[in-house]
Amino acid sequence: MRRVLLAATALLSLAISGQAALAADDAPEAPYVDDRSSAEAVIRSLYSAINRHEFARAWGYYGDAKPAKDFDSFVKGYDGTDKVEVATGAISDEGAAGSIFYNVPVAIRATDKSGGEKVFAGCYTLRQVNAQIQAVPPFDPIHIEKGALKPSPANFEEALPPSCGEGPPRPKKDTALEQAKKAFLATYGNQCDKQFLGDEPEIFSIKYKDKDAKPGDPDKETRLFHFSCSAAAYNESSVYYMTDELSAVQQLQFAEPKMDIRYENNDSDGKLLGMSIVGFETTGWAVNSNYDPDTHTITTFNKWRGVGDASDSGTYLFRNGDFSLVQYDVDASYDGEENPQTVVDYNTAP
Repeated sequence: MRRVLLAATALLSLAISGQAALAADDAPEAPYVDDRSSAEAVIRSLYSAINRHEFARAWGYYGDAKPAKDFDSFVKGYDGTDKVEVATGAISDEGAAGSIFYNVPVAIRATDKSGGEKVFAGCYTLRQVNAQIQAVPPFDPIHIEKGALKPSPANFEEALPPSCGEGPPRPKKDTALEQAKKAFLATYGNQCDKQFLGDEPEIFSIKYKDKDAKPGDPDKETRLFHFSCSAAAYNESSVYYMTDELSAVQQLQFAEPKMDIRYENNDSDGKLLGMSIVGFETTGWAVNSNYDPDTHTITTFNKWRGVGDASDSGTYLFRNGDFSLVQYDVDASYDGEENPQTVVDYNTAP
């Protein structure tokens, strides 16, 4: 019996070790990138080599001035490093005596084998010697002349230097826009037409005085993001997001009255007997909508059928940092004519 137990234990141990080996083999390998066609490509190739622990290849991207006193010291500097992510910024260049020098802003996030992360940022200078004047081998491709990265207290996404040398500053990140895009894709990515998902939204800036503002107080600003979502035969649907200096990005909700509509013989093609409001509800959809920056209003127009003789439409006015329903019209008769009736009228500002 003891031999049976020992044999079973040995088999179990082999199975576990086999699974561990299989898991290690299945771990994705960093992609191989070896591109000398541009300064940015050389930097990405450098970190491809480092990620793959191909340190001889990484050493080869440098020119005569190497990054360490010898190759062994260079390799030892990456002891414990598991992977490195790299970001590059706006590149500047200048010509000098048959060469072009490139200044590349760089940020990296280094992850060690225990999962710890450190962020470094700085500038690399690369040199491209004019190929036409290189008459004899060995050929000198674009190479790294020097690089100086220092620890950064910023997050990896914010650590990239705005520029190096005389390069143009990196465009300021539009955090609100990125938040609106993420919210739109997360909520409606599976509902909207694919043709619209990659489109940039319309962006509007609304400046206004707060109701409690004192004389001399600066204007407040709200930004409005309009995303197209779907287009049917006669109705187009959109969603809107808003943000201001204090609030996070949030989707705009539109108030609508719930209608009790009565037809003769309960036939919608028959005579309209009457309609009344029985409550209100909100929706995130805006159908056939338009924002007018002059009047600070969003209008909607929902056709119940293609000819538009039956429909509902709303007008939403921006006041004190939000949009409010001020008018709602309903045309409930399918009579071939457009004859809406106003069922909500708050047009006079309080």
